[in-house]
Amino acid sequence: MDLFNSERVVNLLPYDGFADYYGKVFTAGEASRYLDRLLTTIEWRNDEAIIYGKHIQTKRKVAWYGDREYDYTYSNTTKRALPWTDDLLLLKAKAEELSGARYNSCLLNLYQDGDEGMSWHSDSEKELEKNGAIASFSFGAERRFQFKHKKTDQKVEILLETGSLLVMRGTCQTFWMHALPKTKKVTRPRVNLTFRSIA
Repeated sequence: MDLFNSERVVNLLPYDGFADYYGKVFTAGEASRYLDRLLTTIEWRNDEAIIYGKHIQTKRKVAWYGDREYDYTYSNTTKRALPWTDDLLLLKAKAEELSGARYNSCLLNLYQDGDEGMSWHSDSEKELEKNGAIASFSFGAERRFQFKHKKTDQKVEILLETGSLLVMRGTCQTFWMHALPKTKKVTRPRVNLTFRSIA
């Protein structure tokens, strides 16, 4: 059965960039197996940030992997990439096959439940390839995901399904911010993988 059909790819953004939603690219069984393996094999760490000079540790956990020991700095803290796991290499190959882009690193996020989210931001750090593609897989709980245009404040929202792929590319990061709102309705974990290219 061909689960994936390129005609189903939808650009969620009305203008100024691309956020291509591929829908579910894994079966429910595959998505469940990946979630279980990622929860147990990834070297998760609480994320850290320095905000107004104060060092903060978040409930949300992250991990950073790559082709080499790339340094990646955001929220005024720097992470060094770990070597790929077998699962991550398989997922990277899938992201490259579907999106037609190449990736050399992956930032993973673990949200234990709906109490953990992400505020408005753009992935526009200086280390990242300018206007490069970012391929985002979701496994686990379905969560609302929002875009907001930086000038017009227009918003776009989607429910990210387990086993789905979203690819942000072109000028998406230049003109749009994105967020994962908190919610009391979600009680299960979600793992999000964002494959990207360090320039």
